[in-house]
Amino acid sequence: MSLVKARRAVRESVSGLPSAFWWLWISTLVNRLGAFVATFMALYLTLDRGYSAAYAGLVAALHGLGGVVSSLGAGVMTDRLGRRPTLLVAQASTAVTVALLGFMRDPVAIAVVAFLVGMASNASRPAVQAMMADIVRPEDRIRAFSLNYWAINLGFAVSSMAAGFIAEFSYLAGFLLEAGMTMACAIVVFVKLPESRPQAVAADGAGAGGGSEAVSMGTVLRDGRFMGVVVLSFLVALIFQQGMVGLPVAMGEAGFSAADYGMAIAVNGVLIVVLQIPVTRFIEHRDPRRLLVASALLAGYGFGLTAFAGSVGVFALTVCVWTLAEIVNAPTQTGLVVRLSPAQGRGRYQGMYTLSWSVASLVAPLMSGLVIDRYGADWLWGMCAVVGTVAGLGYATLMRRLPAEEPAGPEAPAPAKPEVSAA
Repeated sequence: MSLVKARRAVRESVSGLPSAFWWLWISTLVNRLGAFVATFMALYLTLDRGYSAAYAGLVAALHGLGGVVSSLGAGVMTDRLGRRPTLLVAQASTAVTVALLGFMRDPVAIAVVAFLVGMASNASRPAVQAMMADIVRPEDRIRAFSLNYWAINLGFAVSSMAAGFIAEFSYLAGFLLEAGMTMACAIVVFVKLPESRPQAVAADGAGAGGGSEAVSMGTVLRDGRFMGVVVLSFLVALIFQQGMVGLPVAMGEAGFSAADYGMAIAVNGVLIVVLQIPVTRFIEHRDPRRLLVASALLAGYGFGLTAFAGSVGVFALTVCVWTLAEIVNAPTQTGLVVRLSPAQGRGRYQGMYTLSWSVASLVAPLMSGLVIDRYGADWLWGMCAVVGTVAGLGYATLMRRLPAEEPAGPEAPAPAKPEVSAA
């Protein structure tokens, strides 16, 4: 009976979504399965190339800076040129720059190309999220975003394990394999995905020429409620980033090995792969305000509990707490961004949302290192609890009288008739 229930749950989780979504999902999965470079970049630069840890950190920072720069530009491209052209440009550029990075030997050239890789790889995110919002019915969006997040983490878990074996054989092979798989994603987009950008809607008798120009970056910046959500997203992202920057440093200073950290952090990927779909079924039609408040508090206090960890088992337990917050937060937050975005400005809104995570990935390493060096790791975990509390209160305040989702209607079938208009 339990097997029958499990099959029914899986069927209900994946049913009713358009075929275009599944091609986009496959593209995401293939892209993450090939994400080797980010995993072994530090080892490649220090062990294979012989550069210092400081230089490896600089390259990582430049890679992140590239993502910050491209976030807003890619959002504008998504609205102006369309989702499909932006994806094609981003993925093709990523494939070329990743392959090029594998052949660079000069330290300045490596740093410059790493910056370009960061720009290109991050540029696809606003387009993917905007296209997903275009092609999926409003009532199915949380489920769709959750399935996409599940694919990201499944692909990353597999690629992380494969990266070590590939690096032992050849670092260059890793660069070329990632480039090839990213180009395969671009081919999937080119062959299987039509443009999904909503057609311009005339208002008050105006012509259709207002189109995507009706929403500018100024419009986004003046949207007080949405910009408040972006700030809260940045705070939550700062907390989650500590799993990759603050936690390994703190465990190392406490005398734990890299293998101990690997065992603890592996719980994150395993739980996401196992629980993302069933948890999404539970939260799918629940109040997003309560879900985001709860996830912010769970994230903050999950990391806060790390101050009391004295064994690998307890560290793993704290990872369980904040991973549950991540599982709830990721699809709910993305769904909220879509809910607050006008259809003609989804790319720009998603670009601004992506920017909050890109900036957090730059700030978090600096913040965690400074706090741990000057005050100790316990202060960092206490700060996480405070930031989580502030974010939870912020969500509770900002999301009062949340605008209703648009009804499923003319927009849902848009993928069936590709847009034919000059970008």
